[in-house]
Amino acid sequence: MSRIHLVGLGAVGAAYASRFVEAGDDLRVVADPARVARYRDEPTVVNGQAYRFSPLDDDLPADLVVVAVKHPQLGEAVELVAPGIGPDTVVLSLLNGIGSEDRLRQGLPGAHVPYAISVGIDAVRDGRDVRYTSLGRILFGEATNSEPPTAAVARVAGMLARAGIPHLVPADMLHELWWKFLINVGANQVSALARAPYRVLQDRDQPARGVMIAAQREVIAVANASGIALDESDIQRWLDVLDGLGPDNYTSMAQDVLAGRPTEVEIFAGAVVELGRRTGIPVPVNTTLYGLLKGAEALG
Repeated sequence: MSRIHLVGLGAVGAAYASRFVEAGDDLRVVADPARVARYRDEPTVVNGQAYRFSPLDDDLPADLVVVAVKHPQLGEAVELVAPGIGPDTVVLSLLNGIGSEDRLRQGLPGAHVPYAISVGIDAVRDGRDVRYTSLGRILFGEATNSEPPTAAVARVAGMLARAGIPHLVPADMLHELWWKFLINVGANQVSALARAPYRVLQDRDQPARGVMIAAQREVIAVANASGIALDESDIQRWLDVLDGLGPDNYTSMAQDVLAGRPTEVEIFAGAVVELGRRTGIPVPVNTTLYGLLKGAEALG
């Protein structure tokens, strides 16, 4: 039995939490007192099964800390999980963007923080009700990985395998991190503006799909200028994943817009615009997406 601390009981966090609990792991949810009270009063329902996830109520160190919050909550998450960091704790960040691991390493100097992404999961949350048709898989590891992997990576792979969570340790994890960034910049932002489920991006005749791909090509350009070898095959790889997602489910950013929550536009289009400025690469699509999303946020 592994000791797992989870911060961020949203759609993705709850989906994975349910798998760890079913595997018999000692999963504890890390949250502020107000959220803990809500979790105690109302169970989280994942694909029809009710779970009352145990809150963290001691100072024992975790084997694994899973961080599944949004970027604006990352600073608070670091403070919440810090007491549970021990000499052998591994911290797995499932945040979007390309900078969360660096922030976690700075804030949790005693932890081992490999790179990680979650791709292909289509979990959706409505209140405390979470549903998904695909768990996708978690890709994680050091910047580069060989066989056998490091001891920390091997331990996490064992935990994920026991929980039935699909995963992979790729040879070039930095490439995978930027590939997920490419996905989010295109799919999340376009679906958020369209307030539309995946089916709008899956439809080859939909203009929104073309805007998604155009935004992703700008990511390829700034990635190449930054030393990351993305190319057109990475877009096709995403389109293959996209075809397998539930057509009526929504990206996390579209869910945020529909619920009136702030979006992660700063770490998507905002980051691409900044990378374009640094590298001298024109990024007109992401500049437009940034302006439209920030304008929509200003209206509340």
